[in-house]
Amino acid sequence: MTHKPSPLPVLRLRPKADARAIRFGHPWAWADDLVLDRRSRAIAAGSLAILEDAERNPLALGIATPEAKIAFRVLERRVDVVIDSAWLQAKIQAAHDLRHKIYPAPYYRLIHAEGDGLPGLIVDRFGDCLVIQPNAIWLEDRIEEIATALRHVTGAETLIKNGTSRARAAENLPEEMVQLSGAPISGPLPVVMNGATYMADVMGGQKTGLFYDQRPNHAFAAQLAKDARVLDVFSHVGGFALASLAAGARSALSVDASQAALDLATQGAKAMGAEARFSTRQGDAFDVLEALAGEAAQFDLVVADPPAFAPSKPALEKGLRAYERVARLSAPLVAEGGVLILCSCSHAADLEKFRAACLRGIGRAGREARLIYTGFAGPDHPQHPSLTATGYLKALAFRLMP
Repeated sequence: MTHKPSPLPVLRLRPKADARAIRFGHPWAWADDLVLDRRSRAIAAGSLAILEDAERNPLALGIATPEAKIAFRVLERRVDVVIDSAWLQAKIQAAHDLRHKIYPAPYYRLIHAEGDGLPGLIVDRFGDCLVIQPNAIWLEDRIEEIATALRHVTGAETLIKNGTSRARAAENLPEEMVQLSGAPISGPLPVVMNGATYMADVMGGQKTGLFYDQRPNHAFAAQLAKDARVLDVFSHVGGFALASLAAGARSALSVDASQAALDLATQGAKAMGAEARFSTRQGDAFDVLEALAGEAAQFDLVVADPPAFAPSKPALEKGLRAYERVARLSAPLVAEGGVLILCSCSHAADLEKFRAACLRGIGRAGREARLIYTGFAGPDHPQHPSLTATGYLKALAFRLMP
């Protein structure tokens, strides 16, 4: 079979590489699987290119970054698709239409990278404000085009480019925070979810300022929170604590290493009129958990939502030990018949390994548990079925037996 030559550069799989993964939907090709000769290495990073199998049959159209570990990112299976402003706008429109069906207010993750067919691109929406994370060079090169399409689709006027992600370093992109359009942001933005008010620092906070992915798990915890004493460890801006207060918790204590995050949580509690039932404790989470045990503190609902202890396979074993330690230190603080919710945002720690680590920790604390809930990220964080990293978030709720 003959194919019409393409004006685009070509990357080709090695003879022993498995082309079926790409044919069956995997969105990446690794550098180790490609023929990287002088010609292919000369392709400018971020360029459109064609991926072929070892017999020179076209497999996909995508982005080439020959010197990176992920050397090719699939954009389209058909190689004759035109990747232009209209294509980009159509992708953003499709993502927007999905969120518009699900969420009554414009507060959500609008673009979730490969999950929305735009590899490397994260966009979180805060009403009229969009925070853009262009985590790959092909996006950086097209940032104005992306901004124009976002404004057209959403009507939002305030756009911020958050270039502080660690992923950018892999493609030699600078770390920077730039407001692209709109009136200057003068302070945190209020976001109402699950009846709680969160304060998002979109210019100086962690990631884009708020974690939308935990929304369904906040809602589950809130169902258990009526009249409960709640402890929220690694709380950030009050995630589980504020959702619990909105649902009628008797009290909520937020623990975090960042005083700035706790200050935002306090602002949220005040905005809800719940400040009398809310308190904070700043410090290392492990130290605070041990201190609370020394104080014989007891809570009806304990939640621990730590950062990614296992962000990569080399860090997996150490990360699993950290998750086990969180469970071991948290379990004694749960009153008899209470609930312990443990979370992981580490894609390297799959659900089975994370659950096993949690159960080891609970067991070593001398407690017996029953799993009552398994949660994941919300539908504004669609998973690419061939890419486990897009299904990174896990939340497990254990009832600790009397």
